[in-house]
Amino acid sequence: MMRLLMILRVALKALNRNKMRTALTMLGMIIGVAAVIAMIALGKGAQASIEDQIRSAGTNIINVMAGNFMAMGVRQGSGASNTLTPEDAAAIRNQIPTAQYVAAGVSTRNQIIAGHQNWQTRIQGTDVDLPLMRSWPMKYGLFFTPQDVTTAAKVVVLGAVVSTNLFGEETDPTGQIVRIKNQPFKVIGVLASKGAGTGFEDQDDTAMVPYTTAQKKLMGIQHIQNVTISASSAHEVKATAEAIAQLLRTRHKIMDGNNDDFMVRTMEEMAAMRTETTKTMTALLAGIAGVSLLVGGIGIMNIMLVSVTERTREIGLRMAIGARGSDVLTQFLVEAVVLSLFGGSIGIALGFGISWGVTEFLTWPTTISSEAVLLSFGFSAIIGIFFGFYPATKAAKLDPIEALRFE
Repeated sequence: MMRLLMILRVALKALNRNKMRTALTMLGMIIGVAAVIAMIALGKGAQASIEDQIRSAGTNIINVMAGNFMAMGVRQGSGASNTLTPEDAAAIRNQIPTAQYVAAGVSTRNQIIAGHQNWQTRIQGTDVDLPLMRSWPMKYGLFFTPQDVTTAAKVVVLGAVVSTNLFGEETDPTGQIVRIKNQPFKVIGVLASKGAGTGFEDQDDTAMVPYTTAQKKLMGIQHIQNVTISASSAHEVKATAEAIAQLLRTRHKIMDGNNDDFMVRTMEEMAAMRTETTKTMTALLAGIAGVSLLVGGIGIMNIMLVSVTERTREIGLRMAIGARGSDVLTQFLVEAVVLSLFGGSIGIALGFGISWGVTEFLTWPTTISSEAVLLSFGFSAIIGIFFGFYPATKAAKLDPIEALRFE
C-alpha cells in the first residue's frame, strides 16, 4: 500500500512539472467523456420520452387500419382499402370479449371557421369510447353521445389548440357555432390539453365529430379508415389483437395464404419500433463521441513518449540505484492512468453540465444513466493503460548505462 502511494505521489509530482502540457493532454479525455455522456443522455432521454408517451396513450391500445388496395396491378399503399366498415367495428365490440372499448374512425383535414377566425386542423371522426380508452378528460362541456353518432349529428368537440386559436385562451366556446366545409357545427365541448403524441404530433390540434357525421357530411364515404380498440388489460393485448385479426379475415373472406386488406398494430409494436430507432441513434452518437476518447488516448501516448525521452537520465539513475524494469513500467502506467482518470472525472462533470444545460435551455429531454458514467470512467482507465503501456514498456527496457549517458 505504501509503495503504491509513493508511486502515485511521484506520478503527481511528474505531471505537475508541466501543468499546461498535462492540462492539454487531459483535454482530449475531458471532451471525449463529456461527449459520450451527453450523447447517451440525449438518446436515453428521447427513448424515455417515447416510452412515456406510449404509456400515457395506454399500452393496451390496439389499432386496426385499412390495408393495401391494388388497382390495375398498382398497389396504392396502406390505408387505401375501403373494405373496413362500421359493421366490422360492431363485430369486434360484440364478439371479442376482451375488447373493452371500441371506436370506429375516419380522418380528414379541413378549415374550421368561427366568426372572423379560422384554423385548419385534423377533423377526427370517432365514437363515444375514444375519450374513455385514451383517458382524455374534458376541459369544457361534454363529449358527444351514442345518439349523436346514430343520427350523424352536426356536433364537434374541439382540441385545446383549436379552441384557443378560434376563441382565445381560457374561453369556454360551448354552444358556439363553427363552420366546417360550409356546414354549421355546434361546439359541445373542449378536450383537456394532452400534448404531443407517440409520433410527436400535437394531439391538441384536432377537432372530433361523430364518425357517421364525418362519413356522410364531410367525406361522402361509407367505409371507415380505422378502428381503435382498448383491451381489458395490458396482458390481453396480444391475444386480443390475434382474435381481431382472425375475426376480420373471416368477415372479409380472406383465404389462408392471401394478404390481409387490413393491418393490426399494438402500441407495444409502435413503442418497440420507435425505441429501437432511438437506440440505434444513441449508439451512433456514442460511437462518434467515442472517437474523441481515442484521440484523447493517442494524445496521452504521445505525451508519455515525450516524457520518457525527457526523463531518460532520471530513469537511468533510478535503475542504477536498484529500481527494476517493472518498477519503471508501473510508474509510467500509473502516470498514464492518472491522466486518464483525472480527465475522465472532469469529463463526467462536464457531461452532466451539458445534459443539464440542454434540458434547461433547449427543453430537450435527457436521462443520464449510471451505466454511461461507469462505462465512460472505466473506458478512461482502460485507455490510460492501453495507450500508456507502450511508452511505459519503452521506459522499462532502457539500458541504465545508456540512459545515464543521455543528454
